[in-house]
Amino acid sequence: VSNDLSEIRGKIAEDVKKVKTRPTDEELLDLYGLYKQAMVGDINTDRPGMVDLKGKAKWDAWNSRKGMSKDDAMSAYITLGKEIISKYGM
Repeated sequence: VSNDLSEIRGKIAEDVKKVKTRPTDEELLDLYGLYKQAMVGDINTDRPGMVDLKGKAKWDAWNSRKGMSKDDAMSAYITLGKEIISKYGM
């Protein structure tokens, strides 16, 4: 992942935190899955246990991106982040 994309990713991450209305859980999970795929690649951890609902949701979001290249995941993360910022305003 290039430095330019990493800088844009950082700005998107900060701006998403500043939107006027909280994005939906689904939108946030989509962003999380794309972020992890862009930074780490394919998931490399076991799925959390039954009682860790948040952990399972995050794991599932990341796992759903399995096989996507880091660059494609970063581009999709940036696109989705911009859509969320546009949708909810800052």
